[in-house]
Amino acid sequence: MNTRCFFAIIAISSALAACTNMAVESAPKKQTATQRSDAAIKADALFWDTLHNGEYEKIQNALEVLTAAYLNTPNDSITAGHIGMLHFWRITERNRLTQIPASITDDIVVARKYLQESVTLNPSDARYQGFLGGAMAIEGTIHHDEKLVRRGYYTLLDSAKAWPEFNLFTYGYVMSLQPADSPRFKEGLEWQWLTLDKCIEGKVDRQSVDYSAYKVIQASEGVKRVCGNSWIAPHNIEGFFLNMGDMLVKSGDWKTAQQIYAGARLSPGYTTWKFRPVLEDRIKDAQKNVALYNAPKDLGLKQEPQMMVNSAFACTACHQS
Repeated sequence: MNTRCFFAIIAISSALAACTNMAVESAPKKQTATQRSDAAIKADALFWDTLHNGEYEKIQNALEVLTAAYLNTPNDSITAGHIGMLHFWRITERNRLTQIPASITDDIVVARKYLQESVTLNPSDARYQGFLGGAMAIEGTIHHDEKLVRRGYYTLLDSAKAWPEFNLFTYGYVMSLQPADSPRFKEGLEWQWLTLDKCIEGKVDRQSVDYSAYKVIQASEGVKRVCGNSWIAPHNIEGFFLNMGDMLVKSGDWKTAQQIYAGARLSPGYTTWKFRPVLEDRIKDAQKNVALYNAPKDLGLKQEPQMMVNSAFACTACHQS
């Protein structure tokens, strides 16, 4: 091949690549729906009923209804987000299953797809940005894809800046999966403390933790609504202290963990909380659980006890009525 022919081929290849990029970049953007369909609204109601009732076994039925609504209106950010969360729920609470199939890992891949759709369609909703970052980090960890793990990490950081009261917790919850001596776990635990600071608009004493001594700033609307229980998360307070206590136990600080666990008792809904016996056992077994929480985990095996993030109540501890 002579030099002229070689450079001609290079020029043609470059032109084709440029045309391909131009064709892709000039494609119209997916527009967000301005009105929601009746099917989407009914699907929302089913999503919340399924989650609030803790009906893990009905996730597939709910997915069929929500996915049908999405396919009818594939630019509905809320429907996309709810589909993503159902897939997230199914893998997270996999310990409910008698046998855990290897294919359960596909749920986090699908969760990321739909959560990305939700964020793309409505980038102003920091909740789904945080969930997306978590899905990316978990998927990347499962598939040993460090680039995806890092993308998830920075997405979580961005979500925490957008809504710290909510996503400082989200970040820490995901990072509780990391080894206790890792920088990401330590940062995640620090962000649980910062969540408490945000909710009292002050500084919690980390040596003598008595959350009852502080006035929690909360509201039914706005960023402070996640500082208490709500219709969306009827036991948000209890779930927060359960997870933070688990993280402290994993870190080895089981005595402080006992004080943090006890913070759940301050919730007005504590006496009706289904997982109250779990938390009371956590307080009693805190020292013993240090070694158990740091033992290697196998995604496909049922192992007990589990930290909240890997348990059969990872979502429902906060959301089940």
